[in-house]
Amino acid sequence: MSERRTAPTVGQVVLGKRLQELRETAGLKREEAARILHVAPATVRRMETAEVALKIPYVQMLLAAYGVPEQEAAEFVALAEDANRPGWWQRFHDVLPDWFSLFVSLEGAAKMLRSYEPHFVPGLLQTEDYARAVLRAGATGVDAEATVERHVALRMTRQRLLEREAPPKLWVIMEETVLRRPVSADARVMREQIDRLLEAMGHAHVTLQIAEFAAGPHPGAYAPFSLFRFAEPELPDMVFTEYLTGALYLDSRNEVAAHLEALDHMTARATSAERTRALLREYREHYR
Repeated sequence: MSERRTAPTVGQVVLGKRLQELRETAGLKREEAARILHVAPATVRRMETAEVALKIPYVQMLLAAYGVPEQEAAEFVALAEDANRPGWWQRFHDVLPDWFSLFVSLEGAAKMLRSYEPHFVPGLLQTEDYARAVLRAGATGVDAEATVERHVALRMTRQRLLEREAPPKLWVIMEETVLRRPVSADARVMREQIDRLLEAMGHAHVTLQIAEFAAGPHPGAYAPFSLFRFAEPELPDMVFTEYLTGALYLDSRNEVAAHLEALDHMTARATSAERTRALLREYREHYR
């Protein structure tokens, strides 16, 4: 059987879908592909759905059976070998839950991330001290200081994707609660965090809006969620929503459309860039 991984890389997800398309184009059912490999049909299904790594000898046999030209097959195999390499986040396996490994992989591959944050500044925009205060408060169920520092290091490493040459577009709507609730008795932590948000707004690829109390309720006020959009045509938009002990990944058209519609409604009612900056400055003065 193919080796099972803690969470698939985005490359594995894309290539798995492509492998399924090639099989269907060749007019073969999973059972027929399984007979070529002398494995159970479930093994083929797991390869196509990225539940397991792409075992290279299996990939080569399937590509030949599907009639893929030699040069194209060689390129596919090279991509599969690259996709099977552990992502950078695997070195944080001691503190990274399996359900969040996929999030980090998707985050790094997305061309656009839109998120709604009702409680905290999103991880990609947190300062070290703000992240440390949130983690020490037990927001993720960790308490040992060494574990907290590992989580902080992971969060800071994730932020590098906003500094790369072609960063994704980050569009965040935060509740006003995020600014009103101090995460530390040290007012400096909130001041520096607000400075970080103001700095981030100076980048063309970052949009930050605030859902003000005065604007009333909105359709997204249930739980934090993020919507990923990718450049790869094989990957549809995907929604991530988190709860206390885990998360859900939603990719059905209806569920994604509902979250996208909620975001659009919230965007129309949330603060403009000018108003966002003004609110941030007002709250910064509060933390003195």
